[in-house]
Amino acid sequence: MSGDHGESEKCERLGNRRSIEILLPFPPSVNQLWRRVGARTILSRAGRLYRDRVTELLAGMEPFGDARLEVEILVHPPDRRRRDLDNLTKASLDAIVHGGLIDDDSQIDRLVLERGQCKPGGLLVVTLRRR
Repeated sequence: MSGDHGESEKCERLGNRRSIEILLPFPPSVNQLWRRVGARTILSRAGRLYRDRVTELLAGMEPFGDARLEVEILVHPPDRRRRDLDNLTKASLDAIVHGGLIDDDSQIDRLVLERGQCKPGGLLVVTLRRR
């Protein structure tokens, strides 16, 4: 699942109709994703900006609909700070759903996370594959 990828945030369609690889900006962690406003819990400003950016990047891509999926995420962190990889999946997968590429993240049967090399600004390389 590793490889050398450019730092572009644009989505690129690779391979055949069964799988795609998309390059996404580095997401806010799950700890930065939500905010309390009175008794309500809402998506934070950082979360909304990230979701909107991913939605823009996914525009025009052919959706997977409700297909069963395998997802691999190669995480290129922006720096060498300690961080839990699993805290990065919530924002990115929810943004992919919001952007219409998949119907719901519950259709993911296999999820693989791997830490890659540091890249300025951070980057996620997300591969979605029909099962």
